[in-house]
Amino acid sequence: MDIKSYGRLFLIPVTLGEVNPLEVLPLSVRKVVEMVDHYIVENEKTARRFIKSINPGKSQPSLHFSSINKFTQVAEIPGFLDPCLEGKDMGLMSEAGVPGIADPGAEIVGIAHQKNIRVQPLVGPSSILMAMMSSGLNGQNFAFNGYLPIDKAGRRSKIRELEAHSRQTGQSQAFIETPYRNNKLLDELVSTLNSGTQLCVACDISLPSEFIKTLTVSQWKMIREDFHKRPAIFIIQG
Repeated sequence: MDIKSYGRLFLIPVTLGEVNPLEVLPLSVRKVVEMVDHYIVENEKTARRFIKSINPGKSQPSLHFSSINKFTQVAEIPGFLDPCLEGKDMGLMSEAGVPGIADPGAEIVGIAHQKNIRVQPLVGPSSILMAMMSSGLNGQNFAFNGYLPIDKAGRRSKIRELEAHSRQTGQSQAFIETPYRNNKLLDELVSTLNSGTQLCVACDISLPSEFIKTLTVSQWKMIREDFHKRPAIFIIQG
């Protein structure tokens, strides 16, 4: 088949939580969901729920899913894009926000480029970018560091390392934690960072319970906000 006849891989954003999708997603996302029947997702059940929420009339039995998560065999992954090679458009979806950013879908996108499949990103919410936008910290030069080490000593060492790098370069440092450990991480940040270091916590972005605040570490010691099991981005700048 000629490359021009290949299907496209649409990078489909989803909401960051329980909210009407058309309040945060453009109409173009719904139009693509109406058109596409083949999807690569992390979890089929939540993907079906999202599709139903944005397009209630779409036939669920007509949908085809491949799952990419920690249980997926590496050898299976390249074959997920076979429908594109057969001329069918496909959609790649994350569990929250945009695919490919802090998301296993990045591997699918890389393979699509190798196979000369056109990759088409759609506009939607990215918790990392929205946190940076609203933090007031350095948006010209920032780094996303994913998860910090789990063990206490390694985590504190990494926090000090990121703070020192930020102080030396001016680069703001963003990272995340498993939501049920958010409060513990905040306690460690407050006890480990210098009192004058700026810390932003952006939680439940785009949801009715949204909380975004940037304060110095000394000011955070006076705040009593519960972030338990609430998706959050943490950003520091020394």
